[in-house]
Amino acid sequence: MKKIIVIVLVAFIMIQFFPIDKTNPPATPGMDFLRIKDTPPEIAKIISTSCYDCHSNETKYPWYSSIAPSSWFLKNHVVEGRKHLNFSTFAVYEPKRQAHKLEECIEMIEKKEMPLESYYIGHQDAKLTDQQRLELVAYFKKVKEDTERKMVF
Repeated sequence: MKKIIVIVLVAFIMIQFFPIDKTNPPATPGMDFLRIKDTPPEIAKIISTSCYDCHSNETKYPWYSSIAPSSWFLKNHVVEGRKHLNFSTFAVYEPKRQAHKLEECIEMIEKKEMPLESYYIGHQDAKLTDQQRLELVAYFKKVKEDTERKMVF
């Protein structure tokens, strides 16, 4: 048993030599969703708090992002989150894709699939109330309709 504990401890120490890259891509304010869609401050705060760590280039890495293997798990979530939706580069999406991404946001929020339950562990302030969910869904629907209306003309 003692040998197993030593092996696990040595392995844990060794994996600390493989840190994640915590560098965020450079910010491009002219491409950011909150700016290009002129998001009201109260809605912008909700989106920033509950979505931007995984779905933007403005990730704030918490203390446990320095400890492997949790850092690897976290980095994977950020990479996957940005791949599916990156609010920091929203302007580069074609209008049809923007509308589709907004539809996905609506669906995920309504089904309470976002933010992820695991994200709440270190981010209690990101937990959405039912009222905040309603506000976000209404806002995303409005922006989606505006986007689709512009596609017609």
